[in-house]
Amino acid sequence: MKRRQFVKKTVQASAAVSLLGFVACKSENKKEKLQAKEIANPNLFFKMSLAQWSLHRTLFDKKIDPLDFAAKSRSFGFEGIEYVNAFFKDKAQDLSYLKEMKSRANSEGQENVLIMIDEEGELADANVKKRNKAIENHYKWIEAAHFLGCHAIRVNLAGGIDKDDATKASIDSLTQLSNFAKASKVNILVENHGGFSSNGAWMHKVFSEVSNKNCGTLPDFGNFCIKKDSDSNCIDQYNRYKGMKELLPHAKAVSAKAYDFDAHGNETTIDFYKVMKMVKESGYNGFVGVEYEGKTLSEEKGIQFTRDLLIRVGKQLS
Repeated sequence: MKRRQFVKKTVQASAAVSLLGFVACKSENKKEKLQAKEIANPNLFFKMSLAQWSLHRTLFDKKIDPLDFAAKSRSFGFEGIEYVNAFFKDKAQDLSYLKEMKSRANSEGQENVLIMIDEEGELADANVKKRNKAIENHYKWIEAAHFLGCHAIRVNLAGGIDKDDATKASIDSLTQLSNFAKASKVNILVENHGGFSSNGAWMHKVFSEVSNKNCGTLPDFGNFCIKKDSDSNCIDQYNRYKGMKELLPHAKAVSAKAYDFDAHGNETTIDFYKVMKMVKESGYNGFVGVEYEGKTLSEEKGIQFTRDLLIRVGKQLS
């Protein structure tokens, strides 16, 4: 074969291989998107979102940019995202940053569900001055949630010492916050998150006395420890199934917390079927957020295991 013919055939072969590679890559991307779509739409009675806290170690270690969270959520097949203010704490009033967050979510086909708010003051504090400051600190997050298109912010009822005083303080805080948020159509939600808030009966009493419709609960499968010792061991544990039953009538969001899994993919400390059956019977059909908080698996594997268990249980109940 002459040199010119050899070069020509080599170029043609290389082009053919490149084209095949491009087609294969495109096909693989299409397959991944289809799988993600199938995961996101498994015909369940609820929708699934990803809680940003599931990647808290990765985010705090700056291994991914918080702005990439929407793409990460989409890659796991979720429909919605739940933000945590700790990862963009100084950006609540930064419109350019919020615009970018919103744009990223839209481009990835993700619905902005809610923002979880921490370290903005104690809303169950009996001290009026401190409590009012805490309430004011949350206003900017309500505005940020409205801008992003989130339906809610999650707040904490912390700071209470006397149970009755904490009840009154909490009702006052929630009433003021939900009044402020009413015009923006943002819900004020409380998660069982330690202290009195992990006592289902106490939470039910608080919400039975809050009249605003845009105020409710975010029942978390796992946060029913009322008190821990100095080594972070729980020494006062509320019955999680009793607690879920008491919180669900007021629920406007649900958090599927998971810590560890057995060889069959079941959570080792929480009966997901039992809890999700309660969720369905309550009439709730909104987003259920995956929140992996274990240490045995990598964060990504933990998210996948929690997601798959939620889908499996959801299919059984649907």
